[in-house]
Amino acid sequence: MTHAFEVPASAIRIAGLTPFTTIDYPGKLSAVAFIQGCPWQCVYCQNAWMQSRAFDPTLEHSSWEALVALLKRRQGLLDAVVFSGGEPCLDPALPAAIAEVRELGFQVGLHTGGSYPERLKSVLPFIDWVGLDVKAVPDDDAHWTKIVRVPGASKKWSQSLDYLLASDVAFECRSTVHPDYFSEAQLLATGEALRRRGVDTYVLQICRRPPGQCFSLFGNVLDTWPSGETLDALKGKFKTFSVRRA
Repeated sequence: MTHAFEVPASAIRIAGLTPFTTIDYPGKLSAVAFIQGCPWQCVYCQNAWMQSRAFDPTLEHSSWEALVALLKRRQGLLDAVVFSGGEPCLDPALPAAIAEVRELGFQVGLHTGGSYPERLKSVLPFIDWVGLDVKAVPDDDAHWTKIVRVPGASKKWSQSLDYLLASDVAFECRSTVHPDYFSEAQLLATGEALRRRGVDTYVLQICRRPPGQCFSLFGNVLDTWPSGETLDALKGKFKTFSVRRA
């Protein structure tokens, strides 16, 4: 079927594909398409090479055609496709790509930092689940700037959360944290701010050094951080709370 989108799905810039995962969309067997480009420069970013919109379209298995071929092979085996990044809402071809994925019979998940609230709002009616990154303490502009290294990020994120809360789309909020950039007091402040806004699912993702990489900014994180007291306090604020230490 031909879609009347301004930018066709075939123009989407896919920087990489994961053909099978059980963790990127809770409860679903998914494929993940990583979209090139992000307006933020997070200090802990594990996909820093995806921040630029420039990329090599000849990368093996990194194209819209490769994703479609994968999905056609795995119809009946996979439940969903997750658009991640980078920041997928940056790509003008995202709406068309979502429509075609749904047409193939798959649910759609989205990972976003909330940097493009109006674009997020426009695709929410066609999304089944969203993972919204909480980069820093809500409403603490200085903390946001320290983490994402771009001014004004917190206001865009806050608007994105408003749109999610007003929708019927299932979502989780999650923060990637390291003690060099997130104190336990800031963790508690983040949890309380999210609770007040009406968020019921929150995940802490403990920042680790990926195998083969070395983040000069970070030391190793002890398994005892955050403290049990802080984790218990956070758990009490949400219907669902978990910690990921991958």
